[in-house]
Amino acid sequence: MSILSARLSTGLTALLLTSLLAASGAGLAQSTPPVISPDGFAQVYPGDARPDAPALTARGAYQVGVRTISLVRKDVLDIAKAATITPAPNPLPRYDRPLTVEVWYPATLAAGQAETTTYQDSLGSGPGDPKRPVVPFTFPGRAARDAAPNLAGGKYPLVIFSHGYPGSRYLMSYLAENLASKGYVIASIDHTDSTHADKAAFASTLLNRAEDDQAVLDAVAALSQSGSSFLNNLVDADNTALLGYSMGGYGALNFAGAGYADQVLGFVPGNALTARQLGQFTVDPRLKAVVAFSPWGGDASVKAIGVNTAAEFGFWNAAGLSAIKVPMLFVVGSQDNVAFYQDGVKPLFENAVNSDRYMVVYENGRHDIAPNPPPAASLGSLTEYGHYSESVWDMQRLNNLNEHFVTAFLNYRLKGDASAAAYLNVPTPISQDGKYSRNADGTPKADDTYWKGFPDSTALGIELYHLNPK
Repeated sequence: MSILSARLSTGLTALLLTSLLAASGAGLAQSTPPVISPDGFAQVYPGDARPDAPALTARGAYQVGVRTISLVRKDVLDIAKAATITPAPNPLPRYDRPLTVEVWYPATLAAGQAETTTYQDSLGSGPGDPKRPVVPFTFPGRAARDAAPNLAGGKYPLVIFSHGYPGSRYLMSYLAENLASKGYVIASIDHTDSTHADKAAFASTLLNRAEDDQAVLDAVAALSQSGSSFLNNLVDADNTALLGYSMGGYGALNFAGAGYADQVLGFVPGNALTARQLGQFTVDPRLKAVVAFSPWGGDASVKAIGVNTAAEFGFWNAAGLSAIKVPMLFVVGSQDNVAFYQDGVKPLFENAVNSDRYMVVYENGRHDIAPNPPPAASLGSLTEYGHYSESVWDMQRLNNLNEHFVTAFLNYRLKGDASAAAYLNVPTPISQDGKYSRNADGTPKADDTYWKGFPDSTALGIELYHLNPK
């Protein structure tokens, strides 16, 4: 998830309070009715809508299935191994790199099949860290394991998810389920050497993020044409978005064209990052949009780990960022303490000058604005709880807002729904500056400047900016 993680929580009872406060509205935005416990309270799943959720939070018309697939990148550089050897070996060692991918998709449930499942993840920060030991845990989801794919909607756009360091393919399961219910296929990667269970050398993450993303896109595209795969005729891989969080956002910028600067080549043994510089790779034409949550790699984030010799914008210079041509949505907290805002993410947004780009800013949010809410297993550890929580923001509220804004952006950019742009092209960039002025039938009056889709008095603490390509 984050590279540096320790957040001051507002109290370890927050998750339980959220469940109580949201119970009355849990079913409003779900295609599945809430589960009622013996004590009469509704169980709130990650991503369930609060009563004050904006319009596009609501789940879509499709039931959701989920399956796990295993992939292998053959004969690639073993950077995690090379990083343990001084000096770096020449040639660098190679290996077959495994990737586990969780796939959520529009489904048709069998009679009696429930649209619920249990996911298994781990707390921790890889083996050998006594402060954050690997501890398995489970949590619920609103998807049916191994359900039949729904082919009636035609081929669905592909969205690849890339987690943080460390993280997991389940880190944003709420958003994956939500998008699948709206007619997307989600392929969420466990990046080897970067998960809660197997975190290893940082250099492996620096090189492998974009290359893992490419491998998953290639594999899903092939499976979409394989008669033996459940993905056959289900996925339109020619219409793909990449959604990355933290280090996943770092990799997403590179995958979209932002070649790395000369100054950072030494971060990875053997100057292997050279392969991801301008002129050394071609942006896949199937990539049509990028969502970057709290992307790491900007100037302030690199200086925060003690490096003062990077490029103007950390891992990038102006030429690198200007190479991004696909539309982008940045999402960041104004007080991000890992990727940072003023000298971190904001300059990346501003200098991706050839991209039609938006940026959502959560006022007083820190780095952990994207994940599921804290699992019950994290309540005994401030560090693990902080890995999934924000000190100021309620995580269910952030989940709802993320569902809303990402839906608007992807519907606009992948599905060509021009009406979705109205949820992004807001009348005023500071949400609380908007004026809610409506007629008796709910239609806006001439002086109304409230953000589209937000109920009265709920657009608060959010900023949204748009920059056109030059």
